[in-house]
Order: sequence, then structure tokens, then C-alpha cells
Amino acid sequence: MNKAPQCSLWGPRLTRRQALHCGALSAAGMMIASRLFAAEQAGKDGTPPGSPPEAKAKAVIQIWLGGGPAHIDMFDPKPDAGSDYTGPLRGTCTTNVPGIQIGELLPELGKLADKYALIRSMTHGQNGHETAAYLTQTGRMPGKIVYPAAGAVVTAFKGFDGSEQQRTENLIPPYVVLTSPQGRFSEAGFLGMKYKPFATGGDPNAARFAVEGIVSADLSDEQQLRRREMLNQINTLGQTLKQDSELAAAAASREHAYSLMLGDAGQVFNLSNEKDELRQRYGRTTFGQSCLAARRLVEQGTKYVTINHGGWDTHKDHFVAMRRKLPELDRGLATLIADLADRGLLDSTIVWCVGEFGRTPKVANESPWNGGRHHFGAVFSALVAGGGFRGGQVVGESNSKAEAVKDRPVYPGDLIGTMYSLLGIDPEAGLPHPRGDFIRATPGADEGMESGGRLTEIT
Repeated sequence: MNKAPQCSLWGPRLTRRQALHCGALSAAGMMIASRLFAAEQAGKDGTPPGSPPEAKAKAVIQIWLGGGPAHIDMFDPKPDAGSDYTGPLRGTCTTNVPGIQIGELLPELGKLADKYALIRSMTHGQNGHETAAYLTQTGRMPGKIVYPAAGAVVTAFKGFDGSEQQRTENLIPPYVVLTSPQGRFSEAGFLGMKYKPFATGGDPNAARFAVEGIVSADLSDEQQLRRREMLNQINTLGQTLKQDSELAAAAASREHAYSLMLGDAGQVFNLSNEKDELRQRYGRTTFGQSCLAARRLVEQGTKYVTINHGGWDTHKDHFVAMRRKLPELDRGLATLIADLADRGLLDSTIVWCVGEFGRTPKVANESPWNGGRHHFGAVFSALVAGGGFRGGQVVGESNSKAEAVKDRPVYPGDLIGTMYSLLGIDPEAGLPHPRGDFIRATPGADEGMESGGRLTEIT
């Protein structure tokens, strides 16, 4: 019978198979295995293993505009296209960077254009929500392999190594979604449950942000403390069998949970600690307060925060919805960028705002749409700021009616790979696959995915 390999990082060099055996249930083991495989592959062609790029960013805040926002109304206005395309939003907003204009309902973002870059030539050609969402967040098309979203990849490389020390010292989850999961696909993919985001639930704009599993909407902290004390008093088994390893592990898990629920770590979700003036600046909406919560999370060490801001699937009555949603986005996102900058966090935090696609530039005025816009993956826009991205820039161009890429196509894998590089993650590195298969963090040319190249012009 084969003996299990002895797991030591200071003993003889582990093979990839041994590393997998040692770390079958460990994120650290999977990372070691993938990196060993990458090193083996690099050695086959005589080239030394590559070193990861220098990290400029430490964290990512992703504003996910689920449903698909209209690029022509936001970051790529075309005032000369005519009313069939602009609808009633015929104006533009002049920004603080000469030559850059954005949609007329984004005046606060207009004051900060020097702090972000706009990509006006995002493209993938997919018009279905599920496929487009998966592609925009993984860089890949759906297939036999279920790939992880960018948040899970960042967490695997930068956020959580599975160690007891990290669980003890840093109770705040490394990957958080405010407030509900995105729902279109499994964010962790083949990386598994360990890398799924912690979804807060609740409403950060409520009087009490009832984070699921941490804050009870029906119980005060004092009531939770009294229940904890009562449980300890009646737990005679735990007191009798103090040396039992399984009971000790369960007790440690309870202590970690209580520390997050009732200790200092859980205070990251207590937005009442912020000045009311700042909360008003963000906007007293679920989205605005989610932006504030995201800033607090990265401030405390969270590596990836997704703000899942849906409601952009506006096939009908599009412009009615835009007069409500665009000012809300403008206020929350602009305040987030400014607040990060004021606190010295913008240089180390990537802010990424995008949806799964854009919307048809030509307005659907016919019945039953009543001035709607439909799915449109041929060209759309993204905003990126901080973490090494240079502000005051525009990448790419759509044509005169925002219907096609005119110059410099940018595919999802190009943007994701650029963000990985800024985070110090080699886009060509192997992902920690549970079976040890070598799968790149971003798609290579051999996978048949189109690419316009990394965004070196804004990094």
C-alpha cells in the first residue's frame, strides 16, 4: 500500500502530485500544486519560471451593474446621433478633463474624470444575460470547465491561504458581496466553496444593517451576549471533555463566529459609526450605503468587494428608469472614488464599474417597449479607477452611433488580466485547480478567445 507523503515545506522538494495529496482540502496546497506545475511547464522550454508582477493594488471594489447599463446614456454619449438614439437624454456633462464628456445625468462623476479611465470599446458580442455575465467576469465562454470569476481568483492568490493563523488574526471575509449573490453563475467555479463570496444580505441603508449570520434584525447585541453566556453555562459536555479535539475545534469555531458577530471585527458593518454628513454624501440608498460599506471593508483588509447593483435590464420605459438610477449611481460611485482618494486608499484600490453588456443605441419606441433599450454585446463601456490605473484617460472608441467598435477593441480577458497584473498576479499563472490541471488565470491564444491586448496605455 502506498504511504501518504509527508507534508513539509522545508523538507525535500514536493512533486505536484504530492502537493495535491497534502493539500487536497487546503487552498494553500492547491496553490502550491498549480505553481509547481507552472514551474514545470516553464522549464520544459528552457525558460526560467516567471515571477509575479509588482503589485500596485491591494484590493478591488467591483460595481456590478446587473442587467446591462446603456453605454450611450452613461460613459459614451453621442449627442449628434439624433433623437432616435439619444431619446430625451440629448445633453452631455463636461468633465474636469478637457475633451472628455459623459452622460448628462452624471455631474458628480464629471468632477472626478481625472481620477478614472473610461473604456469605450469593451466587446464580446454576446446578448444573453447568463453567457455575457459569465464571460465578462471570467474572461471565458461557458463550457465543460466552470471557471471562477475574478473575485474568486483574486481571493485565491491574495486573500485567503486557509491557515489557522489567518482565520484567527483576520476574521473579516476576504471576498464579500453587497448584498446578494449575482445569481447568473457560480462565482467560485472549480475553486469550490472555500472561494465563494460572503453575501451580506440585509440593507446597509436600514437603521440596523442586518448582515446575515452576523447581525440579527430581531436581537440586540446585549441579547446575543446573554444567549452566549447561557449557552456556555449549560454546555456541561464541553466543560467535561476539554481535551476532546473535535469539541475543541467546534468551540474555536464558535469563538471566531462570536468575535465577528459581537467583537471589533463585526463593527466594519456598523455604518452608524460614520458621520451622518458622509453617509448623506454617498446617498441614503441601498447602493450608496453599499459603496460606503465597501470602502470600510477594504480599509479593514478585504481583498475583493462586489456591489451587486441590479435593475439595469430596461427593455421598457428605459428613460424613466435612467432618471432614477443614473443619479443614484453618480452620487454613490463619485463619493466612493473621492472618499478613497481622500483617505489615501485609491492608489491601492481598483474600482471597476461594468455590466454584462450595453444596451441597443437605437431606442425601441415601438409598442410595447415605450422607449426601451435591449441587450447589446457588440460594444459597451467600463469605468476603472485607482490601483495603478491612470485617470483622465479614454481607451478605445465606438462609431458615431455607439453601435460598433471603431478603434482598439477590449475584451473581458484583456481587462481582467490587466487588473491581475496590477494586483501582482501573473495573468499566465496556473489557477489552483483541485485536480492539479494547469489552467491559466486568463485565457491564452490556444483557447480561441479574442484579445486586444493588456491595457498598457492606462497602467
